[in-house]
Amino acid sequence: MPLNKTDLIDAVAKSTEFKKTQVEKAINATFDAIKKELGQHGKVTLVGFGTFAVSHRAERKGRSPKSGAEITIPAKIVPKFRPGKELKNIVDAPKPEKKKGKKK
Repeated sequence: MPLNKTDLIDAVAKSTEFKKTQVEKAINATFDAIKKELGQHGKVTLVGFGTFAVSHRAERKGRSPKSGAEITIPAKIVPKFRPGKELKNIVDAPKPEKKKGKKK
């Protein structure tokens, strides 16, 4: 099941016992700080979680899906995320099996 922003706020509020409004402000401030740093072409490293950075894509040739004609794709700067070792290990761990219950 995907975790959206509201679910994230609920989960953090439950584990910290803070009010949802306080958690929402903290999460929004965190996201804003990351966006601001990336907007200045900086880097944000969260040890154990990962690194947010920007990547420079060079101009390149491509094909138009509609006509098949060759086009030039302009250079641009894009956000990038590189997961940390701890996050990689958690994702790589075997998924716990669901318990099977008796059907009535």
